[in-house]
Amino acid sequence: MSISGKADIAIAGGGLSGALIAYRLRLTRPDVSVVLVEQGPSLGGNHTWSFHGADVRAQTYQWLSAFIVHCWPRQSVRFPEYERVLETSYCSITSSRLHEVVAPMLGDRLILNAPVETIAADRITLGNGDAIEAKAVIDARGAKQSKHLALGFQKFVGQEIEFSGPHGIEAPVIMDATVPQEDGYRFLYILPFTANTALVEDTRYADGDALDRGALRRGIEDYCGSRGWKIAKILREEEGVLPIALAGDIDAFLGETEKGVAQAGMRAALFHPLTGYSLPDAAALAELIASQQDLSGASLARFTRGHAASIWKQRSFYRLLCRMLFTAAAPAQRYKVLQRFYRLPQPLIERFYAGATHLGDQARILAGKPPVPVGRALGCLSEGQYLKSAMKA
Repeated sequence: MSISGKADIAIAGGGLSGALIAYRLRLTRPDVSVVLVEQGPSLGGNHTWSFHGADVRAQTYQWLSAFIVHCWPRQSVRFPEYERVLETSYCSITSSRLHEVVAPMLGDRLILNAPVETIAADRITLGNGDAIEAKAVIDARGAKQSKHLALGFQKFVGQEIEFSGPHGIEAPVIMDATVPQEDGYRFLYILPFTANTALVEDTRYADGDALDRGALRRGIEDYCGSRGWKIAKILREEEGVLPIALAGDIDAFLGETEKGVAQAGMRAALFHPLTGYSLPDAAALAELIASQQDLSGASLARFTRGHAASIWKQRSFYRLLCRMLFTAAAPAQRYKVLQRFYRLPQPLIERFYAGATHLGDQARILAGKPPVPVGRALGCLSEGQYLKSAMKA
């Protein structure tokens, strides 16, 4: 689609964060004109985003419910020496549902199949030369590489599978780490959509970002075989390489963007440092932006930068745990860190996923004999020193 025009707010990137910001603005600020630009043929690409029930406020859940396609009352984890069912709800949103809800609200103010050429404080210029002028511009184009962040990676291939008979799984299996440990910490993730269908993902917490699709597909096939599940049909496939934050200079990172441009989503490092979950942060930022009295470009740029920097600094403890997981633990032994964590009280686990871990929780998580060598764990304590070492590597 070719378009040149003006808007109060132009958003580059129609992934989760960009789409939710546009949705909240149209829902609560109909007087504000919004244009959303997405390089692909639909919003959200081909993804499934999930969150724990305790990750969002009740008010947030209320409007997010328009996007939720599956919700379960509990979830479980499996490790070589430990299994547990958690009575915490778990919900999923799909990219197809995201598009189904948001696209009609935007109408011809949604521009698809439109790669962004350049972005500035007052305009988005597309690859075909068209430009959208705006009073404010938000960059929500996803994660970017930066020397100011030291990252590990969560890599996965997921297949939505129709089985020839019931799979017998009633609630999500968030982590099944009873599988052979390969390429870092490996687990299978299962979302049971119906009695005969499920999304099965082979996930690796790895040092490198290379995605071996063949190995991950074989991992899914082998896992299904080990459970006695006969695959009748693969309905669709998705994949991803998510950043896991080990260390970073957030001010320098956020300062890399164009002056006067607001930042959102992965572009602003708004994701849980250890789990990679981004939906709670995306929903929270969408609410905050829509509630701002001043929606000028300069004001939104200052606000989003301050918000992202504040969230990053609040989550230093999670990055410490990430460094311990990736640096202090041998790849084949990383599962022991998570296995130990999941023995802790359920309310603590819920606060952990919600990014609301308090000092008492932190002490509880670190108490006792660590599941990694003490000497190597101590070497992970300084985030600044770790980042300097990573930048030299």
